[in-house]
Amino acid sequence: CPNGNPYTPLPGQVSKTLEEFDVEERPSSVLEEKYANLRVIQSAVKALHAQQHTLQSVDGLEIHYEKLCICSGGRPKLLTQDNPYVLGIRDTDSAQEFQKRLSKAKRIVVVGNGGIALELVYEVEGCEVIWVVKDKAIGNTFFDAGAAQFLIPSLDTDKPERAATCKRARYTIEGPAATQGLAVGGDRQGQRRGLEEPGSALGPDWHEGISLRGAEEVPHRVSVEYQSEVKQIYTHQDFLLSPLASQTADTGSWPVYAQLTNGKTFGCDFIISATGVVPNTEPFLHGNSFALAEDSGLKVDDHMMTTEPDIYAAGDVCTAGWEPSHLWQQMRLWTQARQMGWYAGRCMAADVLSETIELDFCFELFSHITKFFNYKVVLLGKFNGQGLGLNQELLVRCTKGHEYVKVVLSGGRMLGAVLIGETDLEETFENLILNQMDLTPYGEELLNPNIDIEDYFD
Repeated sequence: CPNGNPYTPLPGQVSKTLEEFDVEERPSSVLEEKYANLRVIQSAVKALHAQQHTLQSVDGLEIHYEKLCICSGGRPKLLTQDNPYVLGIRDTDSAQEFQKRLSKAKRIVVVGNGGIALELVYEVEGCEVIWVVKDKAIGNTFFDAGAAQFLIPSLDTDKPERAATCKRARYTIEGPAATQGLAVGGDRQGQRRGLEEPGSALGPDWHEGISLRGAEEVPHRVSVEYQSEVKQIYTHQDFLLSPLASQTADTGSWPVYAQLTNGKTFGCDFIISATGVVPNTEPFLHGNSFALAEDSGLKVDDHMMTTEPDIYAAGDVCTAGWEPSHLWQQMRLWTQARQMGWYAGRCMAADVLSETIELDFCFELFSHITKFFNYKVVLLGKFNGQGLGLNQELLVRCTKGHEYVKVVLSGGRMLGAVLIGETDLEETFENLILNQMDLTPYGEELLNPNIDIEDYFD
């Protein structure tokens, strides 16, 4: 291997830091049967007493622990609370509720520009979609305006047939815990209200295997409202009584209306709030002294430890408090949550055994692989030039409808890349970023499609 760090590919392993995996919901009994030392308690947290090392559940159970890892994830940042026409999509329950409502809908408004919104607007058929984004381009969280322009035409084309159905099942929770309190491991909007059962965050394949079709016989029909946000939401009755009723060109009768900051108002059947998540720390803060980051996540050190004794945290609920590698940044994604959980488990075991452990290699380079608009998308390092300011050079190669390749260089060295489509460049670029090889002699030839760069740098 060019950088002296050979690795043995595992199933789903794309490169040293990139890995593809499926997410499948299974009953907790599967794990209990597989691991004799594991006990799964389906309940909700009432209180945490960090100094006493005890955890209390809503049904009166008190758990004494030696080590504790908080993996309570994030909860949606809804546009407004307790509005029946505003739906957040975070777990399988809310996805199924969305499917149910969509089947009768003729128009929906989608607010947000992250992963859920990107997947949603592409997958929905048989329904008009008004997509409200606060940025100048779609997918601002993941890529630049050039990549956005490459993807936009996909909204006007027919979707290809799925090669295979997704293995995703839904298991319900039995017993009183299904309706009580805040879940230790739940990632759902119901946590805030304390009314619904724990539910895991949606996997990267959440839209597969369910029908996302509205009531109309139309294919893709998406309109994007750029640089705009929702200013106010009106019920049908409130809208009729407002001055907007006479000013809005929309003459239809809708159950809810969204007034945007760009001056436009749209009526719709319901609104999808896909504006991100906030760390779900609420059940654990009262009476304790956790240090919180600016984004309200539990601050953890390079061993995933919080500031309370013997308490660790991983995933969306935590914020990396160590000095990160210049090629890594935290993003609240499935891939990082999985890596953090795996590393936190190793750190807890090492501490119990009084062993030392180094920061895992996965935190050396940011890497993420996903799919948007039916294109494979790979993000590496400082893929959007994060923190580089003007000290960066971009090389771009684009073949319409086929691939989009962007490389971020600084001082002649590759610091990041965006790969859309079947480019087969992810492993080569990963090595070039990790090696920090001076690429100045190659200039623009680095992306010359007539040069087999994989063999050149092998």
